[in-house]
Amino acid sequence: MTREQTEPATGPEVRADDADADAGAAGLAGALVRLTHVLQHVFAEVGRAQGLTPQQIQLLCALSGGPVGMSELSRWLHLGKSGLTGLVDRVERRGLVARTPDADDRRACRIALSPAGEGLAARAHGEVTARVAVMAAGLDAGERAALTDAVTRILDAAPCSAPAPEAWPEHA
Repeated sequence: MTREQTEPATGPEVRADDADADAGAAGLAGALVRLTHVLQHVFAEVGRAQGLTPQQIQLLCALSGGPVGMSELSRWLHLGKSGLTGLVDRVERRGLVARTPDADDRRACRIALSPAGEGLAARAHGEVTARVAVMAAGLDAGERAALTDAVTRILDAAPCSAPAPEAWPEHA
């Protein structure tokens, strides 16, 4: 057996491919981090216009598909139990959500939008969607579809849980 058959290739072409892959991964990570910051800023601006925090707007949008249990909300919003309880308490005091009994577990509750919360969630989601559409205006329909597909696959591969697409208003 020759050396080429028993040892992995380590020539300059392999190192260049590795460097290109590393640069590509770093570029993708950088772009996604920047996009995350921009989207957080969009939620902050939309929330501020409604007198709400970005987290409160995110909670309302997450509830647009219907009542959700506290454990699931905790995973979706990446909040601990006490942080989520405080968030729900503040939004509940404003009359935007209500705690409802969980039919499957009498010890638990589900969080649902109130009628006022439904209207605010719809307006906030519409505003966030409109701002994202403006940012994506330079993309043609095929590029938007490819971006949506790529981001969805990244989210599906993520080790943390995020709301399923059907939980968001455009799918409800």
